[in-house]
Amino acid sequence: MSEYDVEKPDSKGQVEATVPAYSWYALCVLVVVYVLNFIDRQILSILANDIKADLGVDDAYLGFLYGTAFAIFYALFGIPLGKLADSWKRIRLMTLGLTLWSAMTAVSGFARDAGTLTVARIGVGVGEATASPSAYSLISDWFPARLRATALAIYSSGLYIGGGVSLAIGGLVVDNWNNAFPDGGPLGLAGWQAAFIAVGLPGLLLALWVFTLREPARGAIDGLSTPEDPHPFRGFVRELYTIIPGFTFFGAASRGALSLALNIAVFIGSIALAYALTEILKSGPGRILPWITDQWFLLAIGYYAVFSWATALRVRDYPTFALTWGSPAFLCTILGYGTVAFMAYSASYWGAPYAERVFDVSKGELGFWLGGGGAVGGFLGVILGGRMADALFTRMQAGRVWVILFGLLSPIPFAVVQYTTESFGLFIVLNVVVGALAASALGAAAASSQALVLPRMRGTATATFFLATTLVGLALGPYTAGYVSAQNDGNLSIGVLSTLWITPIGLALLVAAIRLVPHANRTVVERAKAAGEVFD
Repeated sequence: MSEYDVEKPDSKGQVEATVPAYSWYALCVLVVVYVLNFIDRQILSILANDIKADLGVDDAYLGFLYGTAFAIFYALFGIPLGKLADSWKRIRLMTLGLTLWSAMTAVSGFARDAGTLTVARIGVGVGEATASPSAYSLISDWFPARLRATALAIYSSGLYIGGGVSLAIGGLVVDNWNNAFPDGGPLGLAGWQAAFIAVGLPGLLLALWVFTLREPARGAIDGLSTPEDPHPFRGFVRELYTIIPGFTFFGAASRGALSLALNIAVFIGSIALAYALTEILKSGPGRILPWITDQWFLLAIGYYAVFSWATALRVRDYPTFALTWGSPAFLCTILGYGTVAFMAYSASYWGAPYAERVFDVSKGELGFWLGGGGAVGGFLGVILGGRMADALFTRMQAGRVWVILFGLLSPIPFAVVQYTTESFGLFIVLNVVVGALAASALGAAAASSQALVLPRMRGTATATFFLATTLVGLALGPYTAGYVSAQNDGNLSIGVLSTLWITPIGLALLVAAIRLVPHANRTVVERAKAAGEVFD
């Protein structure tokens, strides 16, 4: 018998299991990691106006820096790292990633121009790409299915705690540093640079703590024990090979002339479309490193790389492809949540710059109220949303998707008032409400994506799930708001509210998911077998 001792079956014949205390302890450690993950990511919000002034950039670039520059590399490296999470030691992978993103956050503090800062943020994106594929897979092996949405929601609460804490820490560091060193401190560092260093260095110590966690047996809790891969890095290298432009041509050629021709056509079409969008919208910052600071070029490379990876996955591992890219239920679920992220990332990132421009408050005060309120709202929303998702799931197979739909629609009227009010107090209160309502969808979406695949596919499924949240939500949402703001003399109210156009698309996707998910949930094993999966 495993460490999950059987107690009794419930009314549906499922087995209830006692969850060991160690699982809850390990979950707490992962929450701390995710808190730091979002401190390092979200601190850019409270620093945005200072970076804008010091580096001479506009709102479009700030949206690009927070969104696209981070998201493309976070998403693309999440693919091979998701595969590595499926085959290697997930604790080791997370430790290495935490070390990298913490170091690159500290390096951001030494940036003197837009190009250097962009490269540093790309490094943060690559490092952070290890976290959630590893964590989602670990949590799914530490907790039984009946508690998985709750456990994933608790883990996801780190997103909101970290996002809130980052504003408070950033505001305090910048205000105190600039007061102490009005002409620049040691090494000529400004307050925003000191803030990056202050939040980056602690992650190097946290990595040592993460390394002490025990690796759980993969799939054992679901009765689908998966033996260790004797060559865990082969799959990682294969996946990496399929997403690097240039090398992708060789990968496509190995699948035949037609595959190569299609791959080249998609590459050329992507670059042509990116060039056209840049010319039409005049939106590329194009500074020291033009190719790496161009919104549409990077986005084109990202989407092309995903296409190359997905087509290669179809040949190499058809069962995984069939249960992810080949599953309308899976795609509607993750893309539906991507539209929630499109609006949520925009509102959370631009909240601090907007309030700083509109209301007469210091960074320290703004960070405390906005960060504290955001952390409370997000934490309550994701926890209660996870519990609601689990409760509804016991009553109907599409219960979790209904929670995602709630997270899409319910914040909209409050967000409209929040970004048009002239009252700072009301803005802060509505920040809590909007954050809580949008956060309610995350645990439900994460659990839904995990339920639609086999245990061995969870890391890859997580990476695919995050493609939707990053390439749809993070890469496009904040940039769209920043671009619209830049075209309207820095009016962030118009910029943030412009992201609401995506609501009908999200509604259509989630209504479709409500219809498709029940059957897909019931037939995971059958569909995997039909796709060629071999069970022991």
